[in-house]
Amino acid sequence: MDPLTIGFVAVGCLFFFLAIGLPVAVAMGIVGVGGMYVAFGQAFAFGQLKTLPYAVTSNYGYAVLPLFVLMGVFAKSAGITAEVFHAADLWLRRVRGGLYLAVIAGSAAFAAVSGSTVVNAVVFTRIAFPEMLRFGYSRSLSIGSIAASGSFAAMIPPSLTMVIYAIITEQSIGRLFIAGVVPGVLTAVVYAVGTMMLVRIRPTLAPEVGKVVPLAEKLRSLNSVWSVLLLVGLVLGGIYAGWFPPSAAGAVGAFGAFAICLLRFRTRLRGWFLPALADATAISCVIFTILIGGLLFSRLIVATGVVDSFVGGITSVADSQTTFLILVAVMYLIMGCFLDTTSMMVITLPFIFPAVVHFDIDPIWFGIVLVKLIEISVITPPVGLNLFAVMSAVDRDTTFLHLVKGVLPFLIMELMVLAMLIAVPALATWLPEQMVR
Repeated sequence: MDPLTIGFVAVGCLFFFLAIGLPVAVAMGIVGVGGMYVAFGQAFAFGQLKTLPYAVTSNYGYAVLPLFVLMGVFAKSAGITAEVFHAADLWLRRVRGGLYLAVIAGSAAFAAVSGSTVVNAVVFTRIAFPEMLRFGYSRSLSIGSIAASGSFAAMIPPSLTMVIYAIITEQSIGRLFIAGVVPGVLTAVVYAVGTMMLVRIRPTLAPEVGKVVPLAEKLRSLNSVWSVLLLVGLVLGGIYAGWFPPSAAGAVGAFGAFAICLLRFRTRLRGWFLPALADATAISCVIFTILIGGLLFSRLIVATGVVDSFVGGITSVADSQTTFLILVAVMYLIMGCFLDTTSMMVITLPFIFPAVVHFDIDPIWFGIVLVKLIEISVITPPVGLNLFAVMSAVDRDTTFLHLVKGVLPFLIMELMVLAMLIAVPALATWLPEQMVR
């Protein structure tokens, strides 16, 4: 069997292992090492198995992953989420559908310190959903807005999705972070405008506006938001101004979140510090295991020539950038029904990115478009990842049908933003071009 045939058989074996329920990291690692063993012999396969895991875990550039994970975990431990939501609720209470807007604003703010779509969705389901039901908001649109807004964490930096894309494609993490600012804010604005239009068209989706909140109370609520603004300004401002690289920005952000926890809890260190470290370690280990397994699989398909064959095949079908992007969009929307975001990127980017280079597509812009596709995939029924996360945290009276009906308007809004990003690439590329190099 020639190496190219072995590569294609390996791809088939990978999807078979995933179909029978084998963990993604294990499936990719077994297929990668096994395929290299068959195609190139024991020395090559075991040499990769010995060197690649160490190369990944000892690379200083990859330190940004656990650091941003730790920052998000500390921010969650500090209770920032509930305070941001409460402040947004007070300021928006005189607007019809104010709690929808509070969820959108709160999710956008928390996305800037969490980096995980699932964490965003679950946290706001537990905090906001009971309040929305208590005030008479639509069950469907409430849970749909929470699931959809949770996806902001993929686009609004610091985003773990962007970090993984940058690692696999060897792009600048800092430039990707800055490129995600405008699309992230644009998505939140489109959500807010679209929701206000929905509430105006169908007033039954939201109750009458709430009572007037004294200005003094509104201003006091902002005291709890300073920590989010400080962290975001410190991390993104430092990267944009060139004060420190993304890895150092992760350390600064993690220390800032730790300092906020210290100020809030002081003597109760044991109650939050060790659990936060355990959570961050577990999340980081899962991500690195998937990365190592994916890179072992990538070495196999590159060495056997599968990538070259794929690029040749895709270029024969897609004769333009637009056709290529349509094919990629369809592929990711389908895969989002079966795989988590990290696994999708690790499996597909070794195939896709050489085609991106072939079509002379800006890799930073493509990264933002890819992240937007991932945002859409995690809320696409029937099995988007955020949908499962939200359903795990709702009450028994909320069915999956409620969630599907509620998330559909936001899927339409997401497709509108995707169209804007493709039609106007400057939305993603202008800000990074202004960075201090």
